[in-house]
Order: sequence, then C-alpha cells, then structure tokens
Amino acid sequence: MEHPEPDARTLERGLAEYVRAVAAAVGVPVESTTVEISDTATAYLGLPRRWLDRPDHDVMLVWSEQRGWSLAVETDPADDPVVIARQGGGDLVPPPGTVARFVADAVAGHHTGQESAGPAPLGTRRSLADRLEPYLHHSQ
Repeated sequence: MEHPEPDARTLERGLAEYVRAVAAAVGVPVESTTVEISDTATAYLGLPRRWLDRPDHDVMLVWSEQRGWSLAVETDPADDPVVIARQGGGDLVPPPGTVARFVADAVAGHHTGQESAGPAPLGTRRSLADRLEPYLHHSQ
C-alpha cells in the first residue's frame, strides 16, 4: 500500500536535485543554494548580482510549494524580501531552463512586479514528490 504522503527526506532529496538543476541552468554554484522541508517546502538560490534600486542588497531566487519561483531582493533580516518578479504560469515545478529564462527576463527588466496568475498549487506533498521524482533519477 502506497503512503499518501512521502517522507520528508525523500521530498527534500527530490527538491534538492531539482534546485541543483535550476542552479546549473541559472549559473549559480550549488553552494549558493538551500532547501528546507518544514511546514512549507522552500528553496533559496543566492544570485551573484545586485539590483539597481537597492545596490547594497543581494538578489535571490526563491521557491515555495505555494507560490513557485520569485526573484527578490534581500533586505534586513527582520524584514521580508522585496519581490521583484514572480514567475507566472501554471507550473509549480517548471523545467530549469524555463526558470533560467524567467531570471534573465526579470534581470533585463522584462518581468517586473508580481505576475497576476501564479502557479496552481499541487495540492499534496505526494503530488510534489511525484513532480520532483525525475530529478532524483538524474542524480544517480
């Protein structure tokens, strides 16, 4: 009998491999990434660039299982990041090349603010694990 929800370790491995693939597509070393599975699955990629409006703050690419990918500017630790662009579309786990194009477009100023239609939530952690499973096979 299949468990309705994957264990956190399997989900974390799948997300980590997906983020590794996105990092490679974006040109970020894996050392600049983090993945966390808690009440919400999240990922972070530190980008080697600054935003013109906030030249003293780093730019980051963040992912959550509820919102998908966003490009944001880090702020003071007590403040929420400032979202520059949110990837629209219906895919919460888009291919790494699609994420790389989103980042390039946002940095070039073609995506600003928040997209109106965000990705559709996958519903369950099992659905998320199923979407991430192909990335586990690439790492073996």
